[in-house]
Amino acid sequence: MSRTSKTVFCCLAAVVLIALIPLFALKGAEFGGSDDAGSVMIEEIQGGVYEPWFTPVLETMIDGELPGEVESLIFCLQTGIGVGVIAFFLGRFVERKKLGKMEE
Repeated sequence: MSRTSKTVFCCLAAVVLIALIPLFALKGAEFGGSDDAGSVMIEEIQGGVYEPWFTPVLETMIDGELPGEVESLIFCLQTGIGVGVIAFFLGRFVERKKLGKMEE
């Protein structure tokens, strides 16, 4: 097994452990959104009702709250664009390394 393969295996094992350990270590925990947690903390600190300073742009445009499917779609698009950018640069680095070896 080459050194690169060992490094990749160790990184994948670390990612799996980082994802699974919190699920088993925190059995009774509730996983909520950060927006809700922030507004709850502000209400506790100020002792009153929290009023947001602004509303999201898309909610303003459609006069209401976005359905869950639309929020999921936007999140998936954002994730896909991010993965595409990362994959592009990783591919460039791999090709640059291959071309460097060919020139030697």
